[in-house]
Amino acid sequence: MLILLFKPEFLLSMPGGTEWILILLVVLLFFGGKKIPDLMRGIGRGVREFNDAKESVKKELDAGMKEKDKAANAPEQREAVKESEHTK
Repeated sequence: MLILLFKPEFLLSMPGGTEWILILLVVLLFFGGKKIPDLMRGIGRGVREFNDAKESVKKELDAGMKEKDKAANAPEQREAVKESEHTK
């Protein structure tokens, strides 16, 4: 993805300063001055919910990996305990 950002074809397709102003004016005409704050608030809520869900999934995956590591280490620990009992 990062490599694509530096290709000349991609850089030429990016909107320039004048084009961004035109885009903002069109958005202002479509939504009006009073609707834009509501639109931005809704986008902010959506991004926040997405980030919360992403963190939740990450925590669940980390917890699952820890459980898997514990389960994999459990037989090794049992064998170590058995060996120490036999040496006594």
